[in-house]
Amino acid sequence: MTPPVPLMDARLVAELRQSIQDCTERGLSVASKWSSELYYAIPSNKRDTLISEAFTTFSTSTPACSRSPRPSLSFADPSPASSAALCMPVTPGNQSHLPSHFPAVRAQETELEIQDEAALFAARAFMTAKEFTRVEFTVKNCKSAKAQFIYVYSCFLAAERKAQRDWYRQNNTRGQPPIPINRLLATLLDMVKNATDPWLLFLKAVFLSRLNRREEAIESIIRSISGYHWNWSVWTLLCSCVGDGDELTALLPLLPLPATHPLILMFQIRTMNELHSPSENELAMCDRLLGDDCFRDSAWVMSLRACALYHLHDFGQAEKQFEKILAIAPHRIDDIDVYSNILYVTDNRLKLSRLAHEFLELDKDRPEVCCLVGNHYSLRAEHEKAVKYFRRATELDRTYLSAWTLMGHEYVEMKNSHAAIEAYRRAVDVSRKDYRAWYGLGQAYELLSMHRYALYYYQHATALRPYDVRLWQAQGACYEEIGRLKEAVECLKRALLGADPRETTIHMKLAKLHEELDDQSEAAAYHRRVVEICRIEERPVQDYAKSSIFVARHHMVIAGGDLLLAKDYLERVANSNAEEVGQASDWLKKLKSVLITRPAIPITEETSGH
Repeated sequence: MTPPVPLMDARLVAELRQSIQDCTERGLSVASKWSSELYYAIPSNKRDTLISEAFTTFSTSTPACSRSPRPSLSFADPSPASSAALCMPVTPGNQSHLPSHFPAVRAQETELEIQDEAALFAARAFMTAKEFTRVEFTVKNCKSAKAQFIYVYSCFLAAERKAQRDWYRQNNTRGQPPIPINRLLATLLDMVKNATDPWLLFLKAVFLSRLNRREEAIESIIRSISGYHWNWSVWTLLCSCVGDGDELTALLPLLPLPATHPLILMFQIRTMNELHSPSENELAMCDRLLGDDCFRDSAWVMSLRACALYHLHDFGQAEKQFEKILAIAPHRIDDIDVYSNILYVTDNRLKLSRLAHEFLELDKDRPEVCCLVGNHYSLRAEHEKAVKYFRRATELDRTYLSAWTLMGHEYVEMKNSHAAIEAYRRAVDVSRKDYRAWYGLGQAYELLSMHRYALYYYQHATALRPYDVRLWQAQGACYEEIGRLKEAVECLKRALLGADPRETTIHMKLAKLHEELDDQSEAAAYHRRVVEICRIEERPVQDYAKSSIFVARHHMVIAGGDLLLAKDYLERVANSNAEEVGQASDWLKKLKSVLITRPAIPITEETSGH
């Protein structure tokens, strides 16, 4: 059970408030927006009281305490530098990233920032205008740590822009690489290789991650978080570095915050959502974060909860949560694409149409809105228009995973397998953790009757989502197509683990496969299960007539078969209006002759071995 979140205290609110300014001054607009939203969501009376208390109480700094001794990082060999960073205290105020036991260093940084003040003001304005090369020129000779961060960050953003332009210039040509290539990454990494400032450590982690040096990136991230907790961009980067739930479990004890800290809970929920595998535990965390003592009115936390419900396939509750979000933040575009997915799955055409028109008026150049409109056209079976909007979303944001995946789905509907494969491959290039793209590739190759290729992609999908019934069914179908029936049986047995106990389709398929494998006893056992489920559910006899006849026939031909059971099954079919009435009547006649020669001894399920 999730331990209760501690009450919002003055230090936490002060740090969150300060992070708005810290992130804004460094051009981290996403992190600044996140901090602002959370700060605004704290009940105003509580927020004002705690901030007033913070100003009167925290005139001196206190080292932040870790919740437990931390084992060595399982992803990388620990270094003395990282061990030192994990112990770095956090202090409120403008220099919260500087060690509290180095007042001289803190004073020196303050002095340097005063000297750089004019350049920092100009750089901030140029950063807002996205004039990154002007930012570089303005702060390149500045000495403060803040200016150094802005300089390296602006160099990175300028290089990213150039890489994007070069990549789009090669669009639809053979020479276009799968993703844009930033050729300056190694040089940028060299600039920050010896960094100790938490903001520069964040940039170091970004560069290491982009260079596929994941273990080193995670180490830098933890050091950055140890020095400064409230940079949400570093938490988002850490989320992207986590490959699965087991890695997350191994990582959590290494983080320099208590298990009940709001940042840890938000990170855990966000990561499990990204992995498409949240549980009731993550929902409980959301509810605690939305309590009166935390971020009661936070649309961002509500959206985390709505996405968790969506991944848990509780579409009704997810829709209600999104309606609540739009009631308090009617113009919030973030995650509106997830809401549109829910309306699409529940076939709510009217609401999806209204939402598409409203948000298209609001901002037609947001990728989430393009995705919303694409879903609207897809539900109306206007697949070409849907593709147009999904493609527009990818043009606005090349890393927008959902748009690539949904575009692939549309091409599958249009029977354009080659275009579908290309779209799904782009989705995999963006993230190899999204099972939907792997599953889509499998479907596309199945359309081309390339079942061995399809099998490869389905296996990737099931590895990412091991309890998804559809994925195991798809993998089983591929094995069946290539004649590997035993493997098909194993896949369908795995599918049963996550299936509704009342479902019969998988049982019927297993029965058929066992018939083909000439394992009549197992086939009869699955057919009998179908009959039992249908009778409990009071379904019409037509739904289980074939299974009834198979079970009855099996008991008639095997030694020691349950003839009374066979008689009951056959009579039910013979007295119905199912197509198999004649067949059941013929077998009843044969049963009578068998009953004359062999006494009918009832056999329970236990004694029959099934």
